[in-house]
Amino acid sequence: PIMGRLSDILGRRTVYTIAMAVFVIGSTGTALTGSFEWLYEIPVSRFSSIAPIILAIPEITSTIEWVVSTRILQAVGAGALVPVSIAMVSDLFKANQRGVPLGIAGAAAEAGAVIGPLWGGVVTKFLDWQWVFWLNLPAAAAVLLGIYFMFPKTVRIQVPIDYLGSVFIALGLCLLTMGFSESDNPGKWMYLYLGTGTAMFAAYVARALSISNPIVPIALFRNIAFAAANLVHILYGAGLIITMVTIPLMANTILQGSPLDGGLMLGRLTVVIPAGAVVGGFICKNYDLRIPSILGLILCSISLFIMSGWNQTIADPWMTIPLVTAGFGFGLLIAPITLAAVNSTNEAMKGAASGIISTSRFIGMTFGIAALAAWGAGRFQDLLAGIELPLASTGDTAQQIAGKSAQFQSDITNAGVNLFSDFYFAGAVVCLIAVLPCIPMKVQRPNS
Repeated sequence: PIMGRLSDILGRRTVYTIAMAVFVIGSTGTALTGSFEWLYEIPVSRFSSIAPIILAIPEITSTIEWVVSTRILQAVGAGALVPVSIAMVSDLFKANQRGVPLGIAGAAAEAGAVIGPLWGGVVTKFLDWQWVFWLNLPAAAAVLLGIYFMFPKTVRIQVPIDYLGSVFIALGLCLLTMGFSESDNPGKWMYLYLGTGTAMFAAYVARALSISNPIVPIALFRNIAFAAANLVHILYGAGLIITMVTIPLMANTILQGSPLDGGLMLGRLTVVIPAGAVVGGFICKNYDLRIPSILGLILCSISLFIMSGWNQTIADPWMTIPLVTAGFGFGLLIAPITLAAVNSTNEAMKGAASGIISTSRFIGMTFGIAALAAWGAGRFQDLLAGIELPLASTGDTAQQIAGKSAQFQSDITNAGVNLFSDFYFAGAVVCLIAVLPCIPMKVQRPNS
């Protein structure tokens, strides 16, 4: 949410360039992994004063910690590009013309998630894996050239930057994410992260109420349509992540598929999300925003409810149909949710609104995966409680021992089926609940 508001203050092109630079630095860092082994061949005795530094470089840049750190930096830059892109689209089109462009922008973002793994697979088939990240550099340069030559300069808002508030929000989001990541193993660290993260947000709210220009204006949430759009997006994120985690997990366990099978199964859902996003944008052009929103949520809910009835014998076409309809439903929601948030604010707040609505989805995904891990672990233990181990008893024949083993395997499989059924059902319920905040999200037609 910070970078979205900064784009209001510093200008879209400036902040977009900063975000892209961070992304490029992260990509370059990852691409350089393991590239400094030649430093070991340098006669460091000639540089005794800096020899430890020279020898540390190849050691540090060959570790998993280096890869994770540079990937985090890459994610920070890429994450900042999303809200700024939404704000840029909003700058280029009037309120009653934004539906289709925002749908296309959302489709492009979702298409990247589909194409990315395939692109990585193609590159690594012919080149070293580092080239996946090296190739980001010319792509980033081309995008920046397009931005500078095709996107007009925006008027900057002459207000001071709330640096302290930015720190509170950044720390709060990081700490809460770390806390929720520990939800499957509750302990002192989880409570410490969650407590400290909550305190950071409380400190931010206190600060935001005491200054005239906070980095994330709380006043935006006084608009019912804006608040409703964010609530829908939180629930959308939770429902989406529950679905996207459960599908490959089910494929790789009770369906006994390979990781590739799991990816292809999930791909049937994700590949149609961009199409749904574009269609949702076109619907928003002429109809009430609630129509594609509620239609998408109902499609998702029905599809996930059907998927909750799957077992180890599920096959096409009954596997593909609900996956495709769920993906299309998730796509339908992208344009109306974004449009409701952006069109509910004034021109000076479009960047802030874009940042907040983008963040709400990731908050929902964080909550969803944390709840899935915590509840799923307990639920699976409950399902296993009545299953007996296939221990041989004195006098058992080979046939009886084989029968016990077969029964044990069947019971484990049934427990897995029941667990995944509960996951899909939970996702269906979340999507159905999200229909309620859709009602106040936008009543009138956007072009009225």
